[in-house]
Amino acid sequence: MRRPDPTSVERSLKEDDFIVSKTDLKGRIIYGNKMFIELSGYTEEELLNKPHSILRHPDMPKVIFKLLWSRIQNGQEIFAYVKNLCKDGAYYWVFANVTVTKDMNGNARDYHSVRRKPHPRALETIKPLYAKLLDEERSGGLEASERLLNSILQEKGVGYDEFILGLHQ
Repeated sequence: MRRPDPTSVERSLKEDDFIVSKTDLKGRIIYGNKMFIELSGYTEEELLNKPHSILRHPDMPKVIFKLLWSRIQNGQEIFAYVKNLCKDGAYYWVFANVTVTKDMNGNARDYHSVRRKPHPRALETIKPLYAKLLDEERSGGLEASERLLNSILQEKGVGYDEFILGLHQ
């Protein structure tokens, strides 16, 4: 499936909207609620068994997804601000919480993501941060972007979780 070219059209969630999706352990979509399907612009058939990354907007720094995958593969939850790409090239921002669903034996079964409207003040911080990370990534690769993120967090004297959760208040 060819990824659309991004446009400047932004879609927004309402305050009480929740997007829910599940992926298998390889990141392929196995469930999406009605809001997820409608906002993406894809049909359910077009989404199921496809990599969740088909929604990845090119403005998203790869370092954020590296951190996300590292956390969930280690059984930890993560919160992140994500800019997603719709089928028609429009985009939308979400505040995502990604967790691991475990089976009765404690083994990872799938990944579950609940997303809601991000706080506008949070995006005032996230948008320029992501632009800096992406610029660093383009010039110096993923490792350079990761060093920059860690340096920014260190300067602020906070860890990633504290930083991200603090923006949503």
